[in-house]
Amino acid sequence: MSTVQEQTIRWPEAGATRVPYRIYSDQDTYMKEQQAIFRGPVWNFLCLEADIPNVGDYVTTKVGHSSVVVIRGPDGAIKSLVNKCIHKGSVLCHEARGNRKRPNLVCPYHNWVYDLNGRLTGVAFEHGIAGGGGMPEDFDKKNHGLKALRVETIRGLVFGTFSDTVADLRTYLGPEMVAHIERTLYGKVKILGRSSQIMHNNWKLYIENSRDNYHPSLLHAFFATFKINRLSAEGGTIQDDHSRHHISFTKRFTDVGHQAYDSGILRAMKDDVGLRDPSLIDQWMEYPDNITNAIQSLFPGFVLHQIMNALGVRQCIPLGPDKCELVWTQIGFEEDTPEQTQVRRKQNNLVGPAGLVSMEDGMIGYLVEKGIKGSEDESAVIEMGGKGTGSMPTRATETSVRGFWEFYRELMNV
Repeated sequence: MSTVQEQTIRWPEAGATRVPYRIYSDQDTYMKEQQAIFRGPVWNFLCLEADIPNVGDYVTTKVGHSSVVVIRGPDGAIKSLVNKCIHKGSVLCHEARGNRKRPNLVCPYHNWVYDLNGRLTGVAFEHGIAGGGGMPEDFDKKNHGLKALRVETIRGLVFGTFSDTVADLRTYLGPEMVAHIERTLYGKVKILGRSSQIMHNNWKLYIENSRDNYHPSLLHAFFATFKINRLSAEGGTIQDDHSRHHISFTKRFTDVGHQAYDSGILRAMKDDVGLRDPSLIDQWMEYPDNITNAIQSLFPGFVLHQIMNALGVRQCIPLGPDKCELVWTQIGFEEDTPEQTQVRRKQNNLVGPAGLVSMEDGMIGYLVEKGIKGSEDESAVIEMGGKGTGSMPTRATETSVRGFWEFYRELMNV
């Protein structure tokens, strides 16, 4: 018997170099993703350890459609549980964040109580009133616990998975991705700010965009105009051994120029354009490798960015076939000097929903969704840099986009 996916999506024979437009709008595909990907053998970003520094601190977030709560227990360990009472399905924590003085979760509907391991420990009126009512004799609280996620951390980042079979987090990421996280997050993470935006496009369009190495100096005129990120600067593309995850990096001060930019035909402005406050793009060379811009995208929906000295994480949350939420968290380090913190805060104007070099990303996915309406049986062409995957000493490539689709197809069995 064929699956719904097989009935609605036919993948072109060209594999990862062709992506069917229908994949961005098909409701059945979207629902299958919830189990095959977000509840499948992957690690999903949950929050920062800095979000829950104290015992009892919690945040609520989403893994795909599933609401989960992440909480720091009395022993300091981080737990994550599905935020849904077993009784009638009500959420247990309805606030975005807070602190639980008692080490339990209580349903606001009928007061079912769970400990932080997800065990059901109390049911209001379990034994009835004055000998009447109550739960049946064969009711056993041990059989009605909350679903717990496996949780692992790396450099202040908290990840969770529903899978019992996926490898540990570091193995899943691979040594190249782990090394870059440890390189970028070298201090104790401090939260500087947070914002979010609703984007009217499929979540995969944004994640593709985060792996698209050669659009920054084309879509983002600010990057090219002020020579922050151009393909004519030294840079490259790094992938893990399975091409599931990606890093794109640039060394800003190595830009040798290129006729395409210098002529202005790529929307790069002329040299007579300047900033009233040029300190906005002043930076200190923070890393010994002299990388000034780096975007790391981890399957399925996490991004770690370094744009000069602006550091942050992004979490892409699917909200439907044509809608997702992007949560931005700007960060620094507890070890930063006041002057360094001020530089980071100023450069954070470059990123976020209205950022000078990222606001276009919130729009371009919608333009794709709008453009492909009525053409769902056609496919995108993903051939820049060849047809394969793997690391390359250039950013004029879509190798990382192809890597995303190869893993996606493996998980979705398409």
